Amino acid sequence: MKITQNLVASGLLLAVLGFGCKSTEDNQDTVATNTTNACTPLETRTANSPDQKPAFAGQTRACAMTSTTAFQVETLATGLEKPWAVEPLPNGTLLVTEKPGRLRIVSATGQVGPAINGLPAVDPRGQGGLLDVALSPSFSSDRTIYWSFTEPRADGNGTSVARGVLSQNNQALEQVQVIFRVTPSYTNNMHYGSRIAFGPDNMLYLTTGERSDLATRPQAQQMNSHLGKIMRINPATGAAPQDNPFVNQSGSKPEIWSVGHRNVQSAAFDQNGRLWVVEMGPQGGDELNLVEKGKNYGWPLVTYGEEYSGAPIPNAVTQKAGFEQPVYYWDPVIAPSGAQFYTGSAFPEWRGNLFVGNMKDRRLVRLKIENGKVTGEEHMLADKDKRIRDVRQGPDGALYLVTDETNGQLWKISPR
Repeated sequence: MKITQNLVASGLLLAVLGFGCKSTEDNQDTVATNTTNACTPLETRTANSPDQKPAFAGQTRACAMTSTTAFQVETLATGLEKPWAVEPLPNGTLLVTEKPGRLRIVSATGQVGPAINGLPAVDPRGQGGLLDVALSPSFSSDRTIYWSFTEPRADGNGTSVARGVLSQNNQALEQVQVIFRVTPSYTNNMHYGSRIAFGPDNMLYLTTGERSDLATRPQAQQMNSHLGKIMRINPATGAAPQDNPFVNQSGSKPEIWSVGHRNVQSAAFDQNGRLWVVEMGPQGGDELNLVEKGKNYGWPLVTYGEEYSGAPIPNAVTQKAGFEQPVYYWDPVIAPSGAQFYTGSAFPEWRGNLFVGNMKDRRLVRLKIENGKVTGEEHMLADKDKRIRDVRQGPDGALYLVTDETNGQLWKISPR
């Protein structure tokens, strides 16, 4: 099924939604910089934690920006069951994961293929299931793919990473092996993290969550646990590279790259090879973080926001020496999932911008980042009213998105 809808990018959308900005021209965007000029921020709703103050100007409530790019949104496919990730293939087809445990190939014209055979069992309850998928950096020659999933285990469940070789007829995965298991296992169905991304070093980076419960939350700060961390592993073996920051630290999991994360479902490398993550925070505390080797990002000791009950987060502060500040945070939250820095030529105006799925407000977020700070924010596709689970750039320069629903959709954003 293929449906096309033409949109004049977001200017009309922002007008309808009541967002505006006293603007100065900045490249092709209409954007005001809230560090030098007064502007109306895109976010004007009451904060969940109004008494909390940002650590620096521009850390939250960036100025609204309006792109001038005209684009169209095509619904390439429908009927996907809880799609969680989309990964474009070099030939223009797309890999799509479905949370219940199926991996499919969708053609460039929207034909949905049968489930690919050979995947291990998943635990699809709650937030678990078959989650992210990524191509080997040398996929064109080795046809190897990697995926993250919630693995059922004798002592509960946990995030695991597997690899396999896609058969020549695209119908099966061969030589399948689980290369990495997050430990400890736990028995619930929340906060698995599970985004995977290859860095410019050809190492595989994996995000995790701290499994949500008060009992496991402190493990985000405990070095003998993978929970609430970002991992860096060798994709061939799943082992820790010898230059990982804690590989020689007694009592620490050697795969750990960074510490103190709540639940990361968005991860992307920028054009300079830096890893950025967008983190599902507490109420009023979703975060954009620039992840650096060995750094501590605070959770649950240093954070913005409050519990979803409205209660304060026990013993937490918003700033503390030795802990990293987020580059940006949202209050109210957006429930981020999926991320992509745009590097293509189809949309010159968007080059270098970060796109993030917004599941709470059911939009696509576009951020302009300059000198390490967010200088503009745009919310797109509000009229579609869908929870956007993932966004990826294809080899054609188009953006591909999947929606989080039982009758999930695959979209293509291309120039109009």
